[in-house]
Amino acid sequence: MSELSTSILERSNVTVSGASGPTKQTIVFLHGLGGDQTNWRLLAPHFEERYQVVLLDLIGSGKSDLSAYDTTTHGTLQGHANDLLGVLSALALHDVVFVGHSVGAMIGVLAAVREPERFSKMVLVSPSPRFINESGYAGGFEQKDINELLAAMDGDYNGWSHGFAPVMMGAQAQPELVMELSNSFVQSNPEIVKHFARVTFFSDTRAELDYLTIPTLIVQSAHDVIAPLAVGHYINEHLADSRMVVVETGGHCPHLSAPDKTLAAMDHFMHHETVFR
Repeated sequence: MSELSTSILERSNVTVSGASGPTKQTIVFLHGLGGDQTNWRLLAPHFEERYQVVLLDLIGSGKSDLSAYDTTTHGTLQGHANDLLGVLSALALHDVVFVGHSVGAMIGVLAAVREPERFSKMVLVSPSPRFINESGYAGGFEQKDINELLAAMDGDYNGWSHGFAPVMMGAQAQPELVMELSNSFVQSNPEIVKHFARVTFFSDTRAELDYLTIPTLIVQSAHDVIAPLAVGHYINEHLADSRMVVVETGGHCPHLSAPDKTLAAMDHFMHHETVFR
């Protein structure tokens, strides 16, 4: 592997585990806002016997190279999609199964639209192409809601982190999961999280959905105030080849709050289904 490829992998804190060899398919996991690759610990090991498992941190998150985060380069989700494609290129990967959470899911969509040959299937966990409502589209938030959320981050970042974590995990979430997410926000670089939050909540990737033709599973929480069911239905209606599974759980993180149900949906999709419509 070249020095450039090694640098790209180190920058995103890439870890590779599981099965290896030319006949083994690869599954790639990408987290969302405020998280890192450890968010997949309840799902990723399940696939290590059959797949090569690749985990990475978004630049600016987890144990990635924080100095590589650039407010211009990463001022749009496409900048993060380019990072993802860089990792896939460095590992010479094609036809991967991609699993992304929330904004990480939409970053994967952007990457797959740009270089579809690198993807065979997509699993989008709690995705949202636009968080702000507008005429004919229910994203879950009014503009003033997002403005207030971002103002709260600016005013008291630690307090916001402790308040937002229960919303993300759901009212009935296990306390340890809420604490884990809260600590993840607190231990992250506040300025990077604030910037990435703005990029996330003001993003609009709806137009890209029409260009994604790869078979896709949408995993949606039944009770999610951040990406409501209407958002999942919208994505499902605008993709050429998709199905949506609603997991009976609360919050925005079914891979943590209901890992068994999320795994069951993924297993059925990956090993038994191909074309949905």
